Amino acid sequence: MADELNREVFDAVCAQADAAARAQQRLAQSHTQAKNELLMAIADALIEHAADIEAANALDMRAAEDDGMDAGKLDRLLFDSPRVLAAAQGVRHVATLPDPVGQIVRGYKLENGLRLTQTRVPMGVIGMIYEARPNVTVDVASLCLKSGNAALLRGGHAAENTNAATLDVIASVLQSHGFDPALVQSVDRHGRAGATAMMEARGHIDVLVPRGGAGLIQAVVRNSKVPVIETGAGNVHIYVDKSGDFTKAIPIILNAKTQRVGVCNAAEKLLVHQDIAEQFLPLAADALFAAGVELHADEQSYRIIAGSPAGADAGVTGELLKHATDEDWDTEYLALTMGVKVVASLDEAIRHINQHSTGHTESIIAEDYEAIEDFTQRIDSAVVMANASTRFTDGGVFGFGAELGISTQKMHARGPMGLTEMTTTKWIGYGTGQVRA
Repeated sequence: MADELNREVFDAVCAQADAAARAQQRLAQSHTQAKNELLMAIADALIEHAADIEAANALDMRAAEDDGMDAGKLDRLLFDSPRVLAAAQGVRHVATLPDPVGQIVRGYKLENGLRLTQTRVPMGVIGMIYEARPNVTVDVASLCLKSGNAALLRGGHAAENTNAATLDVIASVLQSHGFDPALVQSVDRHGRAGATAMMEARGHIDVLVPRGGAGLIQAVVRNSKVPVIETGAGNVHIYVDKSGDFTKAIPIILNAKTQRVGVCNAAEKLLVHQDIAEQFLPLAADALFAAGVELHADEQSYRIIAGSPAGADAGVTGELLKHATDEDWDTEYLALTMGVKVVASLDEAIRHINQHSTGHTESIIAEDYEAIEDFTQRIDSAVVMANASTRFTDGGVFGFGAELGISTQKMHARGPMGLTEMTTTKWIGYGTGQVRA
């Protein structure tokens, strides 16, 4: 991502961004009804061409498998007809949501009679750099169009055929509805040089959002001259308190870890209060082993699990149970692997999470109201759950229809980014001839 800048590619990408900006100026003036009709037409077209997109995706999937892509990334890369149809439904949902553009955030009148309003407006040209996530192409396009923004996309080599097929569908609908197809473009034809050019295109791209693994995100954060909204890797924790209900905890842990392993809201670490560790860990290990999860356990949890029937059964110890290292506590596995640690107290759990978390999502399993309140107030992450799976951290689940990404930073936006988070504000002053003394 820190490749030397190719001037020819840079000029080409800046020209694309400038064309997007010109197209965005018209979109920003469009009425909500026109934008909603456009989105509904895009959803219909995606459904109509789902088989074509699936065929393009099959090419990408075969190439990725031949290249040895791991199971988690292959799951993200898959964009078959059912997932295309689900993405189309997300577009329709976005069309039904309130339009944030033009909303008044606040307004008041000064003593001199000057009337001030703070109003939501589009950001302009939003650049996205992502990898092996073809659903993001649809999500970003729908959110950008509804919020009055243009999108310039670098979707990565792994999904190049899928993204091209998807963007062809979107471009056709834009043109048929009288909008410039430059509103949603890709720089994929330029390869890695296109991503480098996007990071250098300050003044042409208004904001850049990386979405992918920790390496990709940090490379963009470190090297971009364009303002960046950082979406985070997910070193996600579940803490089972001494007051936790085992019948709630086991299904939550299984869902958070195994429903989809290659996503950023999948749980990666399990912390258990020492007062219940002897009783709870064998139950949790039995369920996780049955799901094929490899546990990297600290010394106390390793001893408990290894000495249980779950740990000894069928030679599991040494195959699915390993000693944790210091590196484990900071690792986002994106695989059927989970770190396990016994903690002496709620305070220790909170300290450990705040030290090692990427600031994405954490969950507490507890029946003690004070413990829940302490945890939710002191954990410094974008989303905190109580007695619920971390997998709920998702723009679609939160009611946004889709998401630009999940921001783990504290400026502008935090957590899942929907339509509102894709706008900024400007102040408008209405006077009657006032001058400042």
